[in-house]
Amino acid sequence: MQLNHKTFGQGPPLIILHGLFGTLDNWQTLAKRWAEHYTVVIIDQRNHGRSPHLDAHSYPLMAEDLKAFMEANWMYEAHLMGHSMGGKTVMQFATHFPDMVNKLIVVDIAPKTYPGGHEIIVEALNELDIDTLDDRKEADELLAKRIADFGVRQFLLKNLTRNKEGGYRWKMNLPVLTRDYEAILENISATETFDGPTLFVRGADSNYIDDGDLPLLKKHFPAAELETVADAGHWVHAQKPEELFQLVNTFLEKA
Repeated sequence: MQLNHKTFGQGPPLIILHGLFGTLDNWQTLAKRWAEHYTVVIIDQRNHGRSPHLDAHSYPLMAEDLKAFMEANWMYEAHLMGHSMGGKTVMQFATHFPDMVNKLIVVDIAPKTYPGGHEIIVEALNELDIDTLDDRKEADELLAKRIADFGVRQFLLKNLTRNKEGGYRWKMNLPVLTRDYEAILENISATETFDGPTLFVRGADSNYIDDGDLPLLKKHFPAAELETVADAGHWVHAQKPEELFQLVNTFLEKA
């Protein structure tokens, strides 16, 4: 299986993984900036974007996907960064294949099980009859009945693409992501620690990483640092890209 990806720049490899319902395009603007000093690879994870749709979705599987991708592309060590679901994937990977990770960056997610929060979004997406849509505007109007936030709707609708023969389809594997949603909420299965340099970045307005989670971060990642970005929620890279860019630069440049 070959994961869909884009590569920019040259230098030490930096691999970036998106979150649930995201695609590699969410990170393209920042990737091009980091590409001045790194070979930046942005990847569609399984069941997202243009990567294969498979009948299973879990962090051990996504970590194995990443390992196979790196080996197939002759990358045996890299900096890894992931947001939300992608953050759990890189944490799973780092604790299982630590020799393949140089530095680790996790954006707004902790190594713990979450209670949920996307149920309304999942229901709204499944209620959308994409076979009868006339255009994206109609899709937005239908989603607006359940999802008030315009930015969230636009993010979700990036997954909608036209068929050549007419009509629309989802880029993501919505049936499997719906069925395996509980697995996406689950904690990583870490039996070892990753002792290398690790940066956790959280949005000040997000509740994904609490102050009380710091001992948990240190338990799995003893060298972990935690930085908070003011006026940012869960989508730090979209809301405060400059602040995230600078934090990551500083962390990667440190000896």
